Amino acid sequence: QVQLVESGGGLVQAGGSLRLSCAASGRTLSMYDVGWFRQGPGKEREFVSAISWNGGSTKYADSLKGRFTISKDGAKNTVFLQMNSLNPEDTAVYYCAARSHRFGERGVPDMSSVYGYWGQGTQVTVSS
Repeated sequence: QVQLVESGGGLVQAGGSLRLSCAASGRTLSMYDVGWFRQGPGKEREFVSAISWNGGSTKYADSLKGRFTISKDGAKNTVFLQMNSLNPEDTAVYYCAARSHRFGERGVPDMSSVYGYWGQGTQVTVSS
């Protein structure tokens, strides 16, 4: 099984940037789709972004396009989420999740239910 550990969260002022990391162990991420999700106070978990096993396909929540960028570093077995122009609405616990890629399926999934492996989450707090 693959184990995932998020890091990079913290307190940042509005307008600032953070880069979250999702480090994997136990398995290489070369055959996994990886997604980022977040859950704010009193809110349901929502999709943020995802990247396919080979990095060839990415997907973003419509409201986050242009501010967030997902990427991966195969040598480090890590997926990153670069977050720019942060605002208080971005305050949440951010989770990364992975699932074995299903060849024959199109794109990369955005439904949390299809991701079987989850990290512990990292807190992001944006102050005004």
